[in-house]
Amino acid sequence: MDAVLLALAAVWGAATGLLIPRAAYRFAVEPEEPWHTACPAGHPLTGPARGWLGPARCAACATHADPATHGDPAAPVPKAPAPEPQASPAPAAPAPPPPVTTAPPAYAPGTLAPLVIVLVCVALAAATGARPELVGWLVLAPVAVLLAVVDRRVHRLPDVLTLPLAAAAVLLLGGAALLPGHAGSWTSGLLGGLALGGFYLLLFLINPNGMGFGDVKLALSLGVALGWYGWTVLFLGGFAGFLFGAAYGLALVLLRRAGRRTGIPFGPFMAAGALTGVLLGALAG
Repeated sequence: MDAVLLALAAVWGAATGLLIPRAAYRFAVEPEEPWHTACPAGHPLTGPARGWLGPARCAACATHADPATHGDPAAPVPKAPAPEPQASPAPAAPAPPPPVTTAPPAYAPGTLAPLVIVLVCVALAAATGARPELVGWLVLAPVAVLLAVVDRRVHRLPDVLTLPLAAAAVLLLGGAALLPGHAGSWTSGLLGGLALGGFYLLLFLINPNGMGFGDVKLALSLGVALGWYGWTVLFLGGFAGFLFGAAYGLALVLLRRAGRRTGIPFGPFMAAGALTGVLLGALAG
């Protein structure tokens, strides 16, 4: 049963992970700009859900690429025919440059985020087991990774993702609390969301330049997930997010790639901290 559960979690992670690259590309815009509607080469995005679902590479770019040499630097280049002998010498015309073929522009990221989702889903299934809340974790995890990717690229956590994620966390865990065999508390989850969201709101009010309001909204859903397993897990997961962020910032400073006042996207570290807390809470549950 455990092997089947892990396999199903891996398949779910792979299936949802394939949807991340295009969605991340479309959401990764500045606050006042509309969502991307064309690929990096300018081709309109088409497909299910008005172009939100689709492959990680532009189909139009792949169609226009030369299939004989596309993406293969070792492919043989056809030789030009030898010129026929001429009666009188003539200046040789410069040969035209060979056609340049490039790989179809890929949406960012192409491989890393889907792989991360698979690993996260398998880890959650291994820690939680066949308990009702696992359904909630598997639904919430891909959205959290998507938010982390978007925040990493443009330092933004869109409301269209953070607010539904918070609502989904409340509803999914509320449903899990009605089923036998669950290992958490819906009430403590609601209080955890309010507590972590309120804490981030306080940080935002104290230093708006250091903490974005999108982080406050993300904290609502992460607090619900962490609070499901109790206040200890809520504290550990919240603290882990700050610890991961501080370690990343310190590494950038030591590598001289950032200064002390350089802003970093905090959403990925919040999500990583929450994952750490949920895994610990599930193992202890």
